[in-house]
Amino acid sequence: MTERHASRLAAAKGTVPPEPREVPRHVACVMDGNGRWAARRSLPRTSGHRAAETTVIDVIEAARAAGVGWLSLFAFSTENWRRPDTEIEFLMHLVRRVVRKHAPLLHARGIRCRFLGMTDPRIPPGLARDIADLMTLTGKNRQMTLTVAFDHGGRRDIVEAARSLIRSGVPSEAVTEESFAAHLPFPDTPDVDLVIRTSGEQRISNFMLWQVAYAEWVFPPALWPDFRAPDFLECLHTYRQRERRFGGVLPNQNGETRS
Repeated sequence: MTERHASRLAAAKGTVPPEPREVPRHVACVMDGNGRWAARRSLPRTSGHRAAETTVIDVIEAARAAGVGWLSLFAFSTENWRRPDTEIEFLMHLVRRVVRKHAPLLHARGIRCRFLGMTDPRIPPGLARDIADLMTLTGKNRQMTLTVAFDHGGRRDIVEAARSLIRSGVPSEAVTEESFAAHLPFPDTPDVDLVIRTSGEQRISNFMLWQVAYAEWVFPPALWPDFRAPDFLECLHTYRQRERRFGGVLPNQNGETRS
């Protein structure tokens, strides 16, 4: 059991005060609503994706300023390959342009950039090179870690971790949550504390399934291209009002436990 899990369990049992949660350590955003944003304006879906760029930078800046240490953004799923070829081609070009355009800013802000996924051979080689260059450029930064889930699937990550664990020769009776998690991509990533899914939709969508097991979820109605820093900060405020029990109970002011 890790120190973090131990402190959570102790807090849930009421033996120590719960961890302070003024700012969640790890916030993840499911960036939903680009297509609907465009449809409401009688524009092609690609216009919604293009408009989302402003929100991405706004949220990154807001998270860093608020003291969030880890920010994850769900940009493209393993299921998104089913979309029309023209939309996929546009997205690949858009992501490459955004990476090139904002790499200096991200590095100047001290943000370490990672990409979760990136295994499908259909990813253009030029985009893969630019992403690799961005990760190398920002690899030593520690102001905040930005993880972009691109060509990502939570189930695939779990399957690949299981395969890796088997290949490592760990006996089945020796498998623990901690040893399994060590075989996930970027195993130093802390569990997600808060997931924000825009557009009001309430689905997990195969996103970081292991890491969001005990996350709080907030579903603001704004479509992603309309989502801005004040909306992000409002989600942080909502998180601060939650009581996280991790399956246990918390003591009340009289020392009694409550569910």
